[in-house]
Amino acid sequence: MFDVSFTELMVIGVIALIVIGPERLPKVARTVGHLLGRAQRYVNDVKSDIQREIEIDELRKFKSEMDDAASSVKTSLRDTENSLRTNLNDTAREATQGISDLKKEVETPAGSPTAAETPALNAGQSVAADTAAASTPAPAATATQPSAPTAPSASAPTTDTAAVSPDSATAPQPKTPTTP
Repeated sequence: MFDVSFTELMVIGVIALIVIGPERLPKVARTVGHLLGRAQRYVNDVKSDIQREIEIDELRKFKSEMDDAASSVKTSLRDTENSLRTNLNDTAREATQGISDLKKEVETPAGSPTAAETPALNAGQSVAADTAAASTPAPAATATQPSAPTAPSASAPTTDTAAVSPDSATAPQPKTPTTP
């Protein structure tokens, strides 16, 4: 605190002995010692208070950093949760739609194709009819063989009826038209 050497203390002590006198010098020295002790305690208290405030500020900064990190993790988790929920809901919706489509296919009568199958059947029949008509001439069908497959001629109209055999109850097969 103060840079006081031993010789300076001796000079101060001699001056105090002359000014105060030998009877009151011990009492004054005790009082000065108490005052210096109080001053030292006061300085130490101030130092510890300052140190404590610095530590509290550091802890507050650390706490705010941790709060920011926690909020960013929380936001990230919410975003991830929302994206997963969206994907899961889309998947569930698609699965529900697929199940309802399958139920509709099962519930439709076996003799009539569903709306989804009709364009496929028409496209398949027209491609098969064009290919068969272009490659080979079609033999004429007789009245005694109504189920014999024949290629439709260009003038004969095609029908979109399907017959289901007992062996394949789940997959309807198209019935080929006969020419009159």
